[in-house]
Amino acid sequence: MNQSFLDYFRCPASLADFRLAGPMLDNMGFFRLGKTAICYGRTSSGSPAGHADAPLYDVSNDVSFEESSVVLPFDPHEVVENFLRERYATHFREPGRLSKKAIRKAYYLLRPYLSVPVRKHLQRMHLRNWNSISFPEWPIDSTVDRLQRTLLELAMRAKGVQTVPFIWFWPDGFSSCAIMTHDVEAVAGKDHCGALMDLDESYGFRSSFQIVPECRYAVSDSFSRSITSRGFEVNIHDLKHDGRLYAEHDEFIRRANRINQYARDFGASGFRSGVLYRNADWYDAYDFLYDMSIPNVAHLDPQRGGCCTVMPYFIGNVVELPVTCTQDYTLFHMLRDYSIELWKRQIDLISTSHGLVNVIAHPDYLMEERAEDTYRLLLEHLSRLRDTGQMWTPLPKDAANWWRQRSQMELVCEQGTWKVKGPGCERARIAYARFDGEDITYTLDMDRVDCAPDQ
Repeated sequence: MNQSFLDYFRCPASLADFRLAGPMLDNMGFFRLGKTAICYGRTSSGSPAGHADAPLYDVSNDVSFEESSVVLPFDPHEVVENFLRERYATHFREPGRLSKKAIRKAYYLLRPYLSVPVRKHLQRMHLRNWNSISFPEWPIDSTVDRLQRTLLELAMRAKGVQTVPFIWFWPDGFSSCAIMTHDVEAVAGKDHCGALMDLDESYGFRSSFQIVPECRYAVSDSFSRSITSRGFEVNIHDLKHDGRLYAEHDEFIRRANRINQYARDFGASGFRSGVLYRNADWYDAYDFLYDMSIPNVAHLDPQRGGCCTVMPYFIGNVVELPVTCTQDYTLFHMLRDYSIELWKRQIDLISTSHGLVNVIAHPDYLMEERAEDTYRLLLEHLSRLRDTGQMWTPLPKDAANWWRQRSQMELVCEQGTWKVKGPGCERARIAYARFDGEDITYTLDMDRVDCAPDQ
């Protein structure tokens, strides 16, 4: 019950003492914990709703305290996992799922014969009702982050404390993090990778390039080295990028084995699926440090849903770096917007929650002058945030490595002093969560902390 909470905050384990009020009912659905925290899962009281926009039962009146424990009518770990793995989403629950798979299969069979204008028209038709979707919240959803803060408030009330120390989310006291990622779709995009590296480098960024290993274009060792030798990163982008990776489990396992072999051949740490198709419950087949296939909110993606957090998290042993910004293709060709106003709004919302800005910009779609100019404006905006010391801008693999290190750190009190233990702790900072009677606020201790990296 307590694991997701402890994974999120890395606070003293003694703080997390959540217990179930009683046996949970079988029906899954949406409900509330207070005014701002939406949940999806089972409860031991009330009646969960089938949709998030329905009147939702508020379980906060069913929460109680026994000594220093919080007694809940739901399992917070189950609820968080339901969001992170998108088990709440309609593509896992709706009756028409098989028919939609058939439509997707037909589309990808016909795709090579469809002109670009026809493909864009079909995509817009598919996405035509996107702005009527009430949940997740557009353009950034922080449902999981709000829920974790609400649980922290309850835990503090149960313990009778107003301040709680925890291991800060990012190394060296950075307030947030941003990573630049480039999915290479076709030959033209592959040929444009060098120019895109020049552009990123001119603003002080190193990025990752996700390469399709089969069918789209030839990938030589020299091409891979041309990226990594400049301090950039090569990752695997699907297998064939044909929309079929998650269609059938047996075929997925066969493809995953080939994907893992390509990862070893390229020395790749990360993975992203084609078109962001995904099934988090199958990720145990991957041998990657991290994945970047799950959107924060997926209103404008073929597979709707979203993980509802701006923070990295674990799916088994895989670190998920969620896609938190609208893709360049979607911005330019679906929304027909060549400004960075939407990106700036998303970055501001993510930064407010101290989260991860994860940008997908395709070399295939940045060859047009106005598209490149828009991307330059984005780089300028992010570089200003970085240069003021607010934002950490590592390679994706470094962000994932930090999150894995942080997950292994412990915050302990020795002789009245808080101390971080674990590999990488020399870059850790201790933060303090305070409850002022209305909301949780964070204060960061910028001093280097005592740590024991070898323990």
